Amino acid sequence: MIEIKHHGATSGVTGSCHELSLKMGSDEKRARFSSDPDLGTSPESGVSEQGILIDCGLFQGQDEGREASAADLTIDFPIDHIRALVVTHVHIDHVGRIPYLLGAGFEGPIICSEPSAVMLPEILEDALKIGFTRDRNLIERVLGLIRERMVPVPYGQWYSVFGEGECSLSVRLQRAGHILGSAYVECDARVGDVEERIVFSGDLGAPHSPLLPEPKSPERADRLVVESTYGDRDHEDRETRRDRLRAVLENALADGGTVLIPAFSIGRTQELLYEIEGIIARASGEVKMGSDGKRERFSSDPELTADPELASASEVGASKIDWESLEIVVDSPLAANFTRIYRDLKPFWDAEAQELVKSGRHPLSFEQLTVIESHEDHLNAVDYLAKSHRPCVVLAGSGMCAGGRVVNYLKAMLGDERNDVLFVGYQAAGTPGRDILTFGPRGGWVELDGERYDIRARVHQVGGYSAHAGQSDLLRFVEGIPVAPREIRVVHGDADAKKAFGKLLSKRLPSRILIPAL
Repeated sequence: MIEIKHHGATSGVTGSCHELSLKMGSDEKRARFSSDPDLGTSPESGVSEQGILIDCGLFQGQDEGREASAADLTIDFPIDHIRALVVTHVHIDHVGRIPYLLGAGFEGPIICSEPSAVMLPEILEDALKIGFTRDRNLIERVLGLIRERMVPVPYGQWYSVFGEGECSLSVRLQRAGHILGSAYVECDARVGDVEERIVFSGDLGAPHSPLLPEPKSPERADRLVVESTYGDRDHEDRETRRDRLRAVLENALADGGTVLIPAFSIGRTQELLYEIEGIIARASGEVKMGSDGKRERFSSDPELTADPELASASEVGASKIDWESLEIVVDSPLAANFTRIYRDLKPFWDAEAQELVKSGRHPLSFEQLTVIESHEDHLNAVDYLAKSHRPCVVLAGSGMCAGGRVVNYLKAMLGDERNDVLFVGYQAAGTPGRDILTFGPRGGWVELDGERYDIRARVHQVGGYSAHAGQSDLLRFVEGIPVAPREIRVVHGDADAKKAFGKLLSKRLPSRILIPAL
């Protein structure tokens, strides 16, 4: 029996964790297999079981029905038979519970792509410091264990997880185009004489996203587990979203306000820097490269923060947009670190990005880019931008405003109508980001750290910069499989998105469409 189980990302978009298990009974016919989720849920006498997990992520916000939250970290399912963990990508909602999986006794390898192997310890170090412990020695022990367990696998290369006896399982990673290192997972499973290929999509990226090649459909999938974050709608095309982004930036230049962009440290921040550099390059005719991509504009040195040339919006001419005066700030040590890693992993960039580098452009390191790392400089930047009329774009985490440095900016700037908040990614139910997006245009309020803050800043959403595929992109991925899967499971989406995408698939394909629930 070849069975798929779900331990997260079914009643919402976070906490992604799926299981593929292979069972063989002593008197079971070898040709028998089943996708019935009710089979094999309890120990059976004489049954041999082995399996893998696909991701083990953290819950964020509120997943309706599951009542899961970031505090729900327990591994509440059996893992004795789990031989390996396969990581699709390093976003926290896909990897955040890995330390707890290790604590529950998991001893197998952690299989991931080569770029993900570079980034996984970095993201988990940050997660451990925030939500696990401040004990440096304990953090280093956990990270050391993770590094020992990691098995980097090149894209397109099969890796045998196990192959003894009547059961065997191999996996292959293919580019998913979501963030650097992201992958969908092809699994070749065999129980006795029965063979089946099962594909887990992970998170799929949108076509024409900056920096990354778009995903190609699998060559085969007997069963498919596919995400549906945007299963009910499409994104704007790249030119439209770039024009909208430019319009928001021009508005900041015109009124001396701050454009605050809540963005995840990995993926979204780097893609936005790439696009902003391109907008500035086209608008000003040239972009000068900074020696190291940072200027200490918000240093703790009071003489620098009091620089009179930064103090007045009158320097921004009303008749002509002065793009050279627009400061781009990345206020996140983690984002700064991952931006450096992205630069080091240029071989995994797409052809367009590599051509820019060859032409002398540096989309992740340009003169107007300032990186803030220390907490003291962060507080100085918040205070300075709240009081000044210096046009500025700030990218800070977390992407859903549920924590991180972006919260201090929101507290200081939401009440000023000169400022703008620009959302470029999905905002899960129960997060401050969803509340700002919902109630901000109505002149409402949001609760941050237990206090209410009125929203007078303008609130925008540019959906095209989501790292997730839109409905048409998802459909193209599925329909590109030469022979339609026998079964498609729609996961990782809000109820409306899953329902809409499932309905669309049922109209277009002969496959059995399932929407699992925990």
